[in-house]
Amino acid sequence: MIRFMTELIGWASSIILLLTIFKQMYKQWHDHSSEGVSKWLFIGQLAASTGFTIYSVLLHNWVFTITNLLMALSAILGLAIVMHHRRGKS
Repeated sequence: MIRFMTELIGWASSIILLLTIFKQMYKQWHDHSSEGVSKWLFIGQLAASTGFTIYSVLLHNWVFTITNLLMALSAILGLAIVMHHRRGKS
């Protein structure tokens, strides 16, 4: 039962984090603006999430593996949105 609760807390936290990040990216896309958002935010997120994904795989921690893999993908998407908006302004 403790193992189940631990996993449930991990997956629930993962979903909350991912929904928060994706909601922000949706807002940027929908508003057609990345005003005030640094591309370095997403570059740093990509680097950290890639490292954490590898680390999590080595530890066989699937909550963190999947979460960090999706965070890395969100960083790529977020960077693409920022670059798209910046190209549109030049």
